[in-house]
Amino acid sequence: MKKIFFDTEFTGLHQNTTLISIGLIAENGKEFYAEFADYDRTQVDDWIKENVIKNLVNNPKRVITGDTECIKQELKVWLYDVSSGEDLEMWSDCLSYDWVLFCQIFKHAFNIPKCVYYIPFDICTLFKIYGFDPDISREKFAGVTSTEKKHNSLHDAYVIKRCYEKLVNL
Repeated sequence: MKKIFFDTEFTGLHQNTTLISIGLIAENGKEFYAEFADYDRTQVDDWIKENVIKNLVNNPKRVITGDTECIKQELKVWLYDVSSGEDLEMWSDCLSYDWVLFCQIFKHAFNIPKCVYYIPFDICTLFKIYGFDPDISREKFAGVTSTEKKHNSLHDAYVIKRCYEKLVNL
């Protein structure tokens, strides 16, 4: 199985949250990044403005923007392209929200692309298994120093990938 490392940013830690952005990085380094135009702006508080909205890429060459339906179509194409006929194993960090929101893009877990393995994996659990505090600084552990900031979904997906690679190579 090929691995995909992904992260989402959303409007809050509550049941009716909406996606602001999604970032995915394949094992081979191929990236997908999208910003949702249809997130619920009434749910955006000061923390979200300061830590998420300010860290959006806002670079038309690196980002797909649009409503959820548009992003879903682009994401499906990207996933099938990256899979090249193999199943994709999805890895995230504290994935409870990320996985539900990923499935919500496709309206239901049964509608996710067939190339995506239905069981997601969590880097937090991997930290615990390898004897590390699951609350460890991801950037510090991975040795990532970047001008991009935490809470940008593409940056965070990259950090998840680096943590995974470091852990499995211990």
